[in-house]
Amino acid sequence: MKDPRKARGGARSAALFRRARKVIPGGVNSPVRSFASVGGEPFFVAAGRGCRVRDADGRSYIDYVMSYGPHLFGHVPAFLQRALSRAMRRGTSYGAPTELEVRLAERVAEMVPSIEVLRLVSSGTEATMSAARLARAATGRKRLVKTEGGYHGHADSFLVSAGSGVATLGIAGSPGVPEELAALTTVVPYNDVEALEAVFTTFPGEIAAVILEPVAANMGLVLPKPGYLESVRERTRKHGALLIFDEVITGFRLASGGAQALLGVTPDLTTLGKILGGGLPVGAYGGRRDLMEKMAPSGPVYQAGTLSGNPLAVSAGLAMLDELRRRPPYAVLEQGGSLLESLLRAEIDARGLSDEVCVTRLGSLLTLFFTPGPAVDFASVRGADTKRYAAFFHAMRERGVFLPPAQFEAWFVSTAHGEPEIRRTARAAGESLGVAFDS
Repeated sequence: MKDPRKARGGARSAALFRRARKVIPGGVNSPVRSFASVGGEPFFVAAGRGCRVRDADGRSYIDYVMSYGPHLFGHVPAFLQRALSRAMRRGTSYGAPTELEVRLAERVAEMVPSIEVLRLVSSGTEATMSAARLARAATGRKRLVKTEGGYHGHADSFLVSAGSGVATLGIAGSPGVPEELAALTTVVPYNDVEALEAVFTTFPGEIAAVILEPVAANMGLVLPKPGYLESVRERTRKHGALLIFDEVITGFRLASGGAQALLGVTPDLTTLGKILGGGLPVGAYGGRRDLMEKMAPSGPVYQAGTLSGNPLAVSAGLAMLDELRRRPPYAVLEQGGSLLESLLRAEIDARGLSDEVCVTRLGSLLTLFFTPGPAVDFASVRGADTKRYAAFFHAMRERGVFLPPAQFEAWFVSTAHGEPEIRRTARAAGESLGVAFDS
């Protein structure tokens, strides 16, 4: 197998990375941007447009990272530019409420089935940690249940058997998380109802909430088995625990009402981000009125944020949701995702690799796993051949395609990915599979 570390970026990116390492831990402001798991050094992006990004050395890539989800319509669509230009002329932050915040909250409440009342925050992590605090306060219980490989941001309670960058870097938990707090998070396999029921039996009356992605997208893409989410909903109700859907990725991507609308299961609380901010820092958590009215100043559960409801970010979010209404993207996204999946499968079959590689897809979310599959939980994907993925990643990059530099992340298709780009991606994938399996 070729050494993926032979892949190098351009001179400008290399110089920027040297500078970055002097003043930023690891040279990046989020570990998932590091190429540590695949070797080599990250390239630095200078600009994005449509389905492409251009690096600091002028090279263009077809982009399937898409900022890990926000760019449903591609980079800097015209409607978003117009909205941000108007907002910028009015001001950037006030420390006081604006009509924009009310309009965005109203729009989300109209679209997402579980949400009657919501609170805007500045990130998905902030949304999930706030939802967990509310769940503990509302139930008077301390214990949280999450799925193995599920990633819900970097709050202390969630860095137990987490996915995304935690899984990619092989970190079991995190120093700095008190053992006493980690002990209050119980982990069960995704798609395993019996394991969840056993936890409720082991900890009767202790579980405040079960939190999971309705469609797991942070261990790579893993789909819920038929009836799984319904069973989780039934058991949380039965045992007096809340159900929190982390829809930071799936919210507005799989349907205008999120995965919960597509799959027909309504949680007690929902967390949102990514598309909600149109690429700017926005998150939200919301749910039933009786729960959300426990948040200060209506109730005693405290959470605050100086930049929550930031007018620039909220303007971007409103523009995104307005565009979803004007130009529903889901048929186009399904068409693009389906074409990419079928072409990738054809390349895999043509090389006799169906026992080595599998593809999982739902709508515009997709992961190519270097494992035979099927991908049903974290245990079934964590044995993926990450060395081969590293070789594949760099071969794709050399062919002008930018993928997540981690096996345990999803690819994101946007409406800006046309058939020519998707077919070029599939051809590059076929060649890159050859590189990955070249011994």
